[in-house]
Order: sequence, then C-alpha cells, then structure tokens
Amino acid sequence: MSRYPITVKSDLQTDESAVIGFDPPLRTFFLQAFPDEATDACALWLGGFLEEYPSLESIIDAARSEGYEVHGLTHDVIIALTKEGGTPTPPSIGERLGIVR
Repeated sequence: MSRYPITVKSDLQTDESAVIGFDPPLRTFFLQAFPDEATDACALWLGGFLEEYPSLESIIDAARSEGYEVHGLTHDVIIALTKEGGTPTPPSIGERLGIVR
C-alpha cells in the first residue's frame, strides 16, 4: 500500500500531514486527513471499501464534493499513483470465497 504526504484544505482548516495512496487488496485510492488527536479517527477518510475510488480523479472529486481541496500532488506522485492503480490485482481470498463483495 502506498502512502504519499499531501496537504488538504477546507474553508476552516488545513492538514499539512494528510496522506493519499492506493490500497491494492481493496483496489481503491484512499485519502486521510484531519485525525482526531484522542482517537486517531480522521474527519476525512475516503477509500475504505472495495473498488470505491478506482481512479485518482474520482477520489479528488469526492474530496472536493465534501468541501476539501487536495494540494501538493507532484508530477512524480501522480505518475506513481496512476501506475499503481492501473496494475491488475487478483481477487483476494475473501472475494474468492464470496465473503467480500
């Protein structure tokens, strides 16, 4: 699973320690920002389900629809994430057994 540091901003706050990445077993991009110091739960956590965000564009659009803007994605990170997201991943054991859909 890849994890790249980025900045996520809303009208009220900025998280300069946010992360974006790709989760091969779930075949989805994910984005985490604004963790609660006491619980570690994130105010923004996208991409926790199977094939939820199949493209980098889809997860950025989802964040934007919730009022967040993603900053700091370099050309190299975009290329790396796009390549990782385009690499075929076989179904997990849970999928093959019908446990995960």
